[in-house]
Amino acid sequence: MYSGKQILNVSYPIFLGLLAQNVINVTDTAFLGRVGEVELGASAMGGLYYISVFTIAFGFSTGSQIVIARRNGEGRYDQIGPVMTQGVFFLLALATLAFLFSRLFAEGVMGWLISSDAILKATMDFLDWRVIGFFFSFLSVMFRALYVGITRTKVLTINAVLMAVTNVVLDYLLIFGHAGFPRMGIQGAAIASVIAEAVSILFLVVYTRWTVDIRKYALDKFRSFDLALLGRVLNISVFMMLQYFLSIVSWFMFFIAVEHLGQRELAIANIVRSIYVVMLIPVNALATTTNTFVSNSIGARDTALVIPIIRKISHYSLGLMVGICALFCLIPEQVLAVYTNDLSLIDAAVPSLYVIIVAMLIAAVSCIIFNGVSGTGNTRSALFIESSVLVLYVLFIYITGMRMRLPVAICFGCEIVYYTGMLLASALYLKKANWQNKRI
Repeated sequence: MYSGKQILNVSYPIFLGLLAQNVINVTDTAFLGRVGEVELGASAMGGLYYISVFTIAFGFSTGSQIVIARRNGEGRYDQIGPVMTQGVFFLLALATLAFLFSRLFAEGVMGWLISSDAILKATMDFLDWRVIGFFFSFLSVMFRALYVGITRTKVLTINAVLMAVTNVVLDYLLIFGHAGFPRMGIQGAAIASVIAEAVSILFLVVYTRWTVDIRKYALDKFRSFDLALLGRVLNISVFMMLQYFLSIVSWFMFFIAVEHLGQRELAIANIVRSIYVVMLIPVNALATTTNTFVSNSIGARDTALVIPIIRKISHYSLGLMVGICALFCLIPEQVLAVYTNDLSLIDAAVPSLYVIIVAMLIAAVSCIIFNGVSGTGNTRSALFIESSVLVLYVLFIYITGMRMRLPVAICFGCEIVYYTGMLLASALYLKKANWQNKRI
């Protein structure tokens, strides 16, 4: 059984890494919130387009991480390098396709979804630069899969801090035009993010070459494209790719519904979304740890440890989230003031923040249990669970946002529906399904 110290040693670097990575999101939102509501809304729409495509790569890397963790648990270290190599080949090809698609069709897609001409123009100003980042971010997640899979997560903290600092400095210089740089507004935010991702991947390549035992993991043997191996990895990853893509597209639909409610409602949603993502960081760190420990335990044939691991990490996650939510309930205006100095916008956003706080208390347990399901290697079942719950999520958005045009705080209730459904379905799966002998 993994001790609390072992859980902490793996999860806290992931937490710090995610925290540093989300400094990019917080910084972009906070800076653009001081440029204007159009830029703030456009960054939300453009950012969601980028994330919707990026999650396909992230899903592949998560599936690869499960395979790497299983090989690590089995002690078959020389099988890790080939997974990494094929992942890099595949994601480079995927990044090229994503970039070309975005250049050719993104404006048409966004024009169909966004009703405001001003927000559409600003969104395309953002995306024209932002999509270049696909080449760097797609490779970065493969390195993340490697380090999480072999439980060497401290490097993720260093990398994310480096990326965050780069982005913050460049945001300050390029958005507002300080120190002789041109004032580029929303385009400056996009360029800063791309450069930060390029710095990140350069660091990961150098770090891996000089600090990892590349012979142990067979990372020194550059292999040609291996379709059979890629097929085996995709057999796990494809369901994760679909799962993440459907999840973020559903979230995208939420923002489309809110955008039709008005420019101010979209600005509120973007601010609260940024806070929501920050609140999820410790939960996601513990969820990733759960995924890795479950896969390693099954690889070591210790399936009896799986449920106790999930239960133990769930307790940690819930306790931590209760403390965070209590703090945010005490100082909601001060939390929102990080993103904007518009007092009326802050007052309008407080009810939505309270709704997200309730959702996060459920998410603290739901995300852990669901990642336990993914960690068993049953990614097909995980996809089925998420897809089923997302039907309810989208239905809630459609009724509250598009049909009844209710306030944005009520629309955010979709997150409560989502996490409650995930919690019940995942718990039922682990209790009733035959997952103990899943081979990957």
